[in-house]
Amino acid sequence: MGRVFWVWMVAGGLAYVAPAAVTFHKDVLPVLQSRCQRCHRPGEIAPMSFLRYQDARPWAKAMREAVLSRKMPPWSADARHGKFANDPSLTRKEIDTLVAWAEGGAAEGDPRDAPKPVEFTEGWNIDKPDVVFELPREFHVPAAGTIDYLHFVIPTGFTEDKWVRHAEVRPGNRAVVHHVIVYVREPGSAWLREARPGEPFVAASSRAGGVEILPAAIVAGFAPGLPPTHLGDGQGLLIRAGSDLVVQMHYTVTGKPATDRTRVGLIFARRTPTERVVNLAPHNRRFVIPAGAASHKVESSMTLTQPVTLLALMPHMHFRGKSFEYRAVYPTGETEVLLSVPKYDFNWQLSYALEKSIVLPRGTRIECTAHFDNSANNAFNPNPKLEVRWGDQTWEEMMIGWMWVATGPGARPSSLVREKDAAPAGE
Repeated sequence: MGRVFWVWMVAGGLAYVAPAAVTFHKDVLPVLQSRCQRCHRPGEIAPMSFLRYQDARPWAKAMREAVLSRKMPPWSADARHGKFANDPSLTRKEIDTLVAWAEGGAAEGDPRDAPKPVEFTEGWNIDKPDVVFELPREFHVPAAGTIDYLHFVIPTGFTEDKWVRHAEVRPGNRAVVHHVIVYVREPGSAWLREARPGEPFVAASSRAGGVEILPAAIVAGFAPGLPPTHLGDGQGLLIRAGSDLVVQMHYTVTGKPATDRTRVGLIFARRTPTERVVNLAPHNRRFVIPAGAASHKVESSMTLTQPVTLLALMPHMHFRGKSFEYRAVYPTGETEVLLSVPKYDFNWQLSYALEKSIVLPRGTRIECTAHFDNSANNAFNPNPKLEVRWGDQTWEEMMIGWMWVATGPGARPSSLVREKDAAPAGE
């Protein structure tokens, strides 16, 4: 509904109630700035810009449908479990404003009513990076075929330890970059030792199950919907002196030859953090999803050997992913649902940053339950006639419960989980 105002007769008393016109500059633009423009601007993932009236006006009716159906802004968490700082969901008032604008003719209004434009860092969603790394040369993506995951080793040249507070991956060509993960390989690590710096390298894979104990920490990533890395005051991701970045690239073909030169931007903490942020990922690599199964369950778990502070969660599956749930089973026996995603969307992969961090005491067991739809009713299913196992490609499947936790600055990530739960990442 639009705003209303009261009109009074000279003699006093209510005469009538009339709707006030909802206009772009006064009413709609503030909503777009706070909820939409991070993606809906030139150079970002959305296919149209909402910076100016002339850009947004043709999409007024589409906006109405998208916000009424809650399709936009994308958000998949069940509101009954947990509150998240990065929840972009519109309020009822914001929805009513966009609907009233579309239904009222999408009026422009007076440009003088517009709020000050949001200042974005050109080319980035973080502030200007302290350092930028990029692939040494353009990678040529063929028009057709299957491309294995590629790893590019990029020496940092750091002569002292660095603590990263903000990080972002910027694909050079979004049409062919499916996802990117940026790892930190510490000095002396044997992981990918055969790889030559700057050259694409295909790593051996593993089908071990258990908890992902990474051969290296993750500092940033890219996937549709995934925001940049933003850590709180006093927190940081550690890159030791002499470390390399390992940029894992997953390219997909489009029918036309293409090139890409992806970049990674880092902003360092201004003082030594009191908390080190690390990645854990209870996962299961030993599943088999039967052909035609509409709701096949796969589970994983891990047990903490030290207390940690939970910061964020990110479930990961492929096209058959249907739902995902994280639960904490505390040493007292009490169980808490940390996150429930009833309608997982592989095309828009979200991380969920807790509004208030949760301390998970020693002995807490994290349980993850995923369901997969391998039936013909799944419109995104590559082939419902095939049974499916773990694999890198999107026509295969994964079941990973990514977690970001904070611990002491000197902690070793491999010491945070029970040893019998642990398995090598096998990259």
